[in-house]
Amino acid sequence: MIRINLLPHRERKREALRRQIAILAGMTAVLGLFFIFAVHLIIDSRISYQKERNDYLKQQIAILDRQIEDIRKLKQQTRALLARKRVVEKLQNNRSEVVHLLDELAKRVPDGIYLKSLKQESQGKITLTGYAQSNARVSTLMRNLDDSPWIASPNLVEIHSVTVNNQRLSEFSLFVMLVHKAKP
Repeated sequence: MIRINLLPHRERKREALRRQIAILAGMTAVLGLFFIFAVHLIIDSRISYQKERNDYLKQQIAILDRQIEDIRKLKQQTRALLARKRVVEKLQNNRSEVVHLLDELAKRVPDGIYLKSLKQESQGKITLTGYAQSNARVSTLMRNLDDSPWIASPNLVEIHSVTVNNQRLSEFSLFVMLVHKAKP
């Protein structure tokens, strides 16, 4: 029988198997590194894309904040202008009331009554002071003012006797309310 020594063949086979395993391990390591690098690039590109989007959103938010501030300023200006407009309209509406008041007083004041002063205390409340030849004439004045469409609620505050230019008169003070009529 022939004796063949298979040990070197087995050694060569083992050596080839080791080389294949080393090559496969190296290729797997290279492939793993390539995969990790590719994933890193993808994630990095997504992060940079998201940062660009965030920067764009920050810019747009800053623009909108400036616009909101401008809108707030415009609203404040609008409110101020509307308040001024209401004041002007109120003055415009009230400017004829003085004329009506003086016209009504001229019509309603009876003979023997002399008005000394006319003073507006508050919105619509007017104080009349003057002299009358008698208390009855003050009563007539109050009735006449109560019948007026522009004057309401005459209220006598005080009346007392005084001497003016050697003449005995009654000095009076009364409140009336000016009626605000809406324009048709």
